[in-house]
Amino acid sequence: MMVPSTTPYALVVDDDPIILMDASGILEDAGFRTHEANDGDAAILMLPEYAHTITLLFSDVDMPGDTDGFALARHVAELYPWIEIVIASGRVKPEDGDLPDKATFLSKPFSTPMVHQHLRAILPDGKKPEPLRNAV
Repeated sequence: MMVPSTTPYALVVDDDPIILMDASGILEDAGFRTHEANDGDAAILMLPEYAHTITLLFSDVDMPGDTDGFALARHVAELYPWIEIVIASGRVKPEDGDLPDKATFLSKPFSTPMVHQHLRAILPDGKKPEPLRNAV
């Protein structure tokens, strides 16, 4: 019999494969398993299948296609309210109304300590993976 995993998933979305890989690695170090999408449109297509396992959306803003990171954040906040949202960009700063209330913003370039510290600050204890809960 398979025991359901308690390891939380993060959906990582970025059109730059290097940043996508980097962000996934940082989140895996924090104790998440990751699903990856290379743009907002792909993320929206994946969500119905995986949303029940996802506790965190970590997305870029500026991506090709119809869905930028802000639109993706609003979509997730509306349809999947249990998913925490972190939006990152090195080019665009959110204006009023760009992000849903519960979403947080991180400037690029980000580092592992920066992301881990941000997640420790914003994630409720019940949603923090073991490595983040145990970090000092």
